[in-house]
Amino acid sequence: MVWQKNSMKLNLAIVAQSLNAYTETFIQAHKEIQGMNVRYYYGDPLPTMLENYGVLEKNKWFSTLYHYTRKMIASPFNDRREDVFAWSLRKEKIDCVLAEYGTTGANILTVCKSLRIPLVVTFLGYDASVHQILRQYEFAYKDLFNYASAVIVVSRSIQEKLKSLGCPAEKIRYSPTGPHDRFFSVTPDFSQKLFISTGRFVDKKAHYYTILAFNEVLKQHPDARLVIAGEGALINVCINLIRFLKIEYAVSFPRVITLEEFSEYLSVARAYVQHSITAMDGDMEGTPVAILEASAAGVPVISTRHAGIPDVVVDGETGFLVDEHDVLGMSKHMLNVLENEQLARKVGANGRTFVGKNFNREAHLEMIARTVEDAVSTGIDSRIY
Repeated sequence: MVWQKNSMKLNLAIVAQSLNAYTETFIQAHKEIQGMNVRYYYGDPLPTMLENYGVLEKNKWFSTLYHYTRKMIASPFNDRREDVFAWSLRKEKIDCVLAEYGTTGANILTVCKSLRIPLVVTFLGYDASVHQILRQYEFAYKDLFNYASAVIVVSRSIQEKLKSLGCPAEKIRYSPTGPHDRFFSVTPDFSQKLFISTGRFVDKKAHYYTILAFNEVLKQHPDARLVIAGEGALINVCINLIRFLKIEYAVSFPRVITLEEFSEYLSVARAYVQHSITAMDGDMEGTPVAILEASAAGVPVISTRHAGIPDVVVDGETGFLVDEHDVLGMSKHMLNVLENEQLARKVGANGRTFVGKNFNREAHLEMIARTVEDAVSTGIDSRIY
């Protein structure tokens, strides 16, 4: 049966790798899509959990039934978790699946094909850039691009990358998310010589470059301060670096912070700083949500010409961009906003206006809703098999 618009609510399954990773607020926002019954599955590489339900295969009878039915009928799946996931999708009467990350979409493709459920996929960064991922999923991505009703990307750089990988241009939808509304309510007073940054301590975030740039700032402004929030494998490297530079007094690592705490830092900070780079393994950003949030708060952003960041930051107008690895260039911009509060206020205000006009959270969610509706209305074309 082809779904008729406005006739009933669609049942949408969102499939992600984790339940509520602190770095994936953009995925959590997708649960807020209006007009749909959303079911949130998670697990990696295959979903094994359903939010507010628990483990998919938690009933003893299912295990017995599973072994019995596999002997009676030929299952199309090679992995027991696929059988369980398919069973749950049927039980929940899912009309469409939204896969968060291309790798997730590729991993659940067999199930969606078997059930003839439309599949929409979001590509968010590493899934379109890490060399090993691109090698591992080379053929799976081709199948995914062929089957998927639509592919959503959060940056222009990912859009071009997917085209080069063979994704049909007509299937690609460019739609970066927007910041939470609370950040537009922040009133920055620029009262402290504070720089704030957030994000996982991983290669592509290159927090050590931010520290080195800030160290140059301290030579002229010893009362300046830097806060880098987050967790990750490289946090001890950064702690050792500030010890070596003897600037422990000026740099702090509050680990994971809430949106409320981030808002409080932004309300007094002079700028948001983030020195993103392309990691040695190819890993790249999508469109960093923290940069959107900082701009929405009216705080200037100092960052790099990397991935989707130039989509968000207009160099010299809403923030300042330097080339990757340009530590001295970043330090000069940090000094500039530190010594010129009026410049910081002007650039921050420009950023708030620009993000408010071009990166709307509700518009992003509405676009996904329309994409899902179109996928269900169109159905699955048998020719893709």
